[in-house]
Amino acid sequence: MIDERSIFDSILIGWAIVAAISFLALFKITAPYGRHESKSWGPSVSSLKGWILMEAPSCLMMFIYFIIGNRQSNILAIIFLVLWQIHYVNRSFVYPFRLSNPQKAMPFAIIFMGAFFNFINTYMQGRWLFYFAPEYSLEWLYDPRFISGTLLFVAGMYINHQSDSILRGLRKDKSDTGYKIPHGGMYRFISSPNYFGEIIEWTGWAILTWSLPGLLFALWTFANLAPRAMSHHKWYKGKFKDYPKDRKALIPFVV
Repeated sequence: MIDERSIFDSILIGWAIVAAISFLALFKITAPYGRHESKSWGPSVSSLKGWILMEAPSCLMMFIYFIIGNRQSNILAIIFLVLWQIHYVNRSFVYPFRLSNPQKAMPFAIIFMGAFFNFINTYMQGRWLFYFAPEYSLEWLYDPRFISGTLLFVAGMYINHQSDSILRGLRKDKSDTGYKIPHGGMYRFISSPNYFGEIIEWTGWAILTWSLPGLLFALWTFANLAPRAMSHHKWYKGKFKDYPKDRKALIPFVV
């Protein structure tokens, strides 16, 4: 009889393979939302509703996995839950209402793919941390991996939020739907610091949990956002003749 742990391990392997395939595919296909909006992907809904439908599963399901797990009294498990929810409560129920153009279309196909990813990813993170993983002891709080990973997580979140705030500031007037060159913060060095921040954030998560599911999430984040950052960079350079020539796409001074 196949038990859940066997299924879980199979999902991890399959998920790693799909991440590699997606990374290559996304250099050929740019997801059609935001500045890359396209009507060719079928029916759509507003970005506000789309982000909530896409991201809320991560927020809600992680809490469920914590409740049905066996780590409710474990301090580290509670910390993991809090860090996760800080990100996803914002992404699910705050960020969508702060979009500069919340009525901009987002295809249902993108929403479905994003929600599907979040269902699988949250299952891997939640079931591992709150059920399958060896229980984290209090000593983990003083481990260099937990400390450095948490610092990276917080730094990445800060960069992500600051970058999103700079983008929103370009459209103080809601009637302004045009695009402008962002400046300040990490935009001094790269075209997509919001993506760079999110990659740093989930790399920190992988380190502070020191887990294979965490590592897969970090790799998936890079596989999804690196190609999109390259598309953004190309779009900026094509649209603005005065775009900063020394600005890189995703990693400062590198690429």
